[in-house]
Amino acid sequence: MQALFDDNPPSPCPSPFNLAGYVLAQAAQQPEKTALSIVTPDHADTWTYQRLERAVRGVASGLAAHGLSPGDRVLLRLGNTVDFPIAFLGAIAAGFVPVPTSAQLTAPEITKLAHEIEPAMVIAGPGVPLPTTDTPVITSAGLEAMFSLDPTDYAMGDPNRPAYMIYTSGTGGSPRGVVHAHRAVWARRLMWSGWYDLNLDDRLLHAGAFNWTYTLGTGLLDPWAAGATALIPGEGVSADQLPQLLEQYDATIFAAAPGVYRQILKTPLTIEMPSLRHGLSAGEKLPEATRQAWTNATGTNVYEALGMSECSTFISGSPLRPATAPASGYPQPGRRIAVLDEAFDPVERGHPGQLAVSSRDAGLMLGYWKAEEETKAKFHGEWFLTGDMVQMGEDGAIAYLGRTDDMMNAGGFRVSPVEVEAALTQHPDITEVAATEVQVKADTTVIAAFYTGAKTADENLQSFSAERLARYKQPRLFIHMDALPKGGNGKLNRRALRASWEAAHD
Repeated sequence: MQALFDDNPPSPCPSPFNLAGYVLAQAAQQPEKTALSIVTPDHADTWTYQRLERAVRGVASGLAAHGLSPGDRVLLRLGNTVDFPIAFLGAIAAGFVPVPTSAQLTAPEITKLAHEIEPAMVIAGPGVPLPTTDTPVITSAGLEAMFSLDPTDYAMGDPNRPAYMIYTSGTGGSPRGVVHAHRAVWARRLMWSGWYDLNLDDRLLHAGAFNWTYTLGTGLLDPWAAGATALIPGEGVSADQLPQLLEQYDATIFAAAPGVYRQILKTPLTIEMPSLRHGLSAGEKLPEATRQAWTNATGTNVYEALGMSECSTFISGSPLRPATAPASGYPQPGRRIAVLDEAFDPVERGHPGQLAVSSRDAGLMLGYWKAEEETKAKFHGEWFLTGDMVQMGEDGAIAYLGRTDDMMNAGGFRVSPVEVEAALTQHPDITEVAATEVQVKADTTVIAAFYTGAKTADENLQSFSAERLARYKQPRLFIHMDALPKGGNGKLNRRALRASWEAAHD
C-alpha cells in the first residue's frame, strides 16, 4: 500500500471573509464571556470577547486613519504583552498585513528585514530595537489609545488574499517571510478535533509568549474562534509556577513546547490539576520519556503535533485518536498528504520518505515573500515538499525521522537523529541530546551525540546505546556540553553543532 492519505476535504472558506472578523465572531454571541486572561499566581487581567473586539476594531480605525492602503505591511516590534495580538488582529481587520518579528532581534537585524518587508508602519513596544529607516512608528501608548476609538467595520474580501506574514529560519538558516492568506485560519478548524479536542467550555493555557506563532495560533486564535477561553502566563512567570496556574485557573488544556514540559518535570509535581484534560506539544519532537513522565506525574496524556510555519500543524495525535510511539500522530481529518521518494513518487507504507502536503490545503502558505523561485522549488506537481523525513505505518500513523538535511548516513544506512536521541534520553544522566553526523577525516564521517546533564564516561554511554540501538545507529562520539544550540523557536540546531565541532577539529 502506498504512503498516501486522502480524507474528504473540509467545507471551503466562506467568501467574502476577514480573518479577524471570523476569530472574534463570538463577541456577538457571548460578549461578556472571558476571551483572555493574562495570569500570574497573584493576579489575572481579564478581557471579555466584547472588550477584546472593541480594542481590535479601534486599532483598525486608528491604522486606517494613518492613510495605509489595503495590503500594506505593518511591522510589529512588540514584547510579551496583550498589545501584540490586538495589533495583529487590528491590522488584519482593516485589510493590512501584519508582520510579527521577535523582540530579541537587534537593530541591524531588524533593519535588514525592514528593507525586505518595506512596511508602511511600525508598531513598537518600549525597549524593543527598531529599524533605522524612515518608516512611521506608532508606540505602545499610541496603539493603546486606539483601543477606545470608534470601531470600524471589518474589511471583507477574497479569502485567498494575504492576511499576515511570519518569518521562519527554514532549512537554509536565513530568515524567510511566509505569506499566509485569510483562509489559513479557516483551515485551522481541522485541528479542533484532529489535535485539541477543543470545545466551547475549554480553558486553554499556553505556556508561550504572546509573540510566538505557536502561542498566537494554538493559544489565542483557535480558542477564540471556538468560543473558548485563552489563558496566557503573565510577565515573570517561571516554568515551575505553571502547574500552580493550571490548578488555580481551572485550565482544561495545556499547550507547550517539549522543553517546557522537561523544565516542569525537573521538580516533583505536588499540585493536583483536577480540571486538566490533557496536554498539547509542538515545536520539536516530544521525547517519549518526557511524555511518559508527564503522564505519570499528572495522570493526563500529551498529544503531539507535527507541522511547519508554511502550513501550521497537519499531523497530530488527539484524545479521539491517540498515536502510539514512535508515531507523532495521524493526518488530521480533511488533509491530503503523501510520503515521497527522491523521484517524488509515493513510497510503500513502512518505508521512509519526505512528507508532502497537497497544494489544495487551505492552510498552506501563499508563498515566500520576494522569493518566487524558492517558492516554486518547494512544489512538485500537486505536492508541497516539507523537508521532513517520516515513515507512514499501515494504519496511516506518521513517525517523524528528522529534517532531510539532518538525516545521517551510517555504512550506507540512513539513520534518523530522532531515533538515536530518543534512545539516549532514557539514560538517567542525560537531560538533552542531539545526534548528528560529523566528519572526522577527509573521507570519514561518524555519528556523534552531543548531550547535557551529568558528564558520563564514554564507555557507559556506549554500552547503554548498544543495548538499545543497532550497531550502525550507535554514536561513535559522545560530547558533553553545558547547553545545546537552538533557534529562536526552541528547536535543536544540529547544523550548528556539526559546523562548530568540525571547525574545532579541522
